[in-house]
Amino acid sequence: MQKSIKLDLARLNWDDLRYFLEVARTQRASGAAKRLGVDYTTVARRVRALEDALGTLLFDKSRSGGFVLTAEGQRLLGYVDSIETTVQSATEQIANTGHALSGHVRVGSTEGFGCFFLAPQLARFQDAHPNITIDLLPVPHFVSLSKREADIAVTLERPEQGQYVYTKLCDYRLKLYATAGYLARHEPIASADDLRDHRFASYIDDLAFSYELLYLERAVPGAQSRWRSTSVIAQYFAALQGGALAILPCFMAAQDPRLVPVLPGEIEVTRAFYLSCREDLRKLKRITTVWDYLRAAAGSNRALLMGEDNAMAWNESGTP
Repeated sequence: MQKSIKLDLARLNWDDLRYFLEVARTQRASGAAKRLGVDYTTVARRVRALEDALGTLLFDKSRSGGFVLTAEGQRLLGYVDSIETTVQSATEQIANTGHALSGHVRVGSTEGFGCFFLAPQLARFQDAHPNITIDLLPVPHFVSLSKREADIAVTLERPEQGQYVYTKLCDYRLKLYATAGYLARHEPIASADDLRDHRFASYIDDLAFSYELLYLERAVPGAQSRWRSTSVIAQYFAALQGGALAILPCFMAAQDPRLVPVLPGEIEVTRAFYLSCREDLRKLKRITTVWDYLRAAAGSNRALLMGEDNAMAWNESGTP
């Protein structure tokens, strides 16, 4: 028969839950210490104190794997995560009564869209909402909402499982681009057959974080790619050197007069971006405000995103 453990709630320091939460998310005491602004020993001590108060082991610790949640730790994580969200919501509701909207929002995004579209749009947004702090994470990999790497994510694919709210943000188009100098040095390109001997900048197939990025072979069968990168921004700059063609998002390339579309209307790829966040965060005012603004910004820039215009549109008020 399993021995019953009586918890002494007087020994439970509620602040230790914050330390537990950060270690669970980073899987490193050092990473949690950096995010909390304390030293490593403080984090380790607080986690041990929480384990002692609860009478159970919350992490399996190893040099290679870091701090890995035990089954009991996984159960506790769900509760503590909910507590954090409830506290955030309550604090926001009380603190913002009669005051300007404030708080912190972290937005994760694919690299190109984050740098070329979201960065300028969110800069305008913050002009209208100076009390909302924005972190933008434009990265060439998936951002984890479950680990709170971001509050809102812009992704190439819909979240398949979990308690998330998502919507289609927009369609966007990619076209084949080259510099005018590159085109002047080569025979005229009249059809896709003429591309057979040209060089392309593209993704590294086995390192692409999404199948949606592997469009070169489908758009230009038999394309020769001798310059590859995990970064679409690197491909963009490679194309600007005039030594290769590249399939690039129109929201990047159409704004740059140095790049010219090649076989427009014939070689085009259409993809979509999805906007998502955790279900429990969606009701927070600051999250809703940024979410609605991004949807409005994408809607007003449909022509740029689809390669039908080369200028970005602005919502000068910074509101949806």
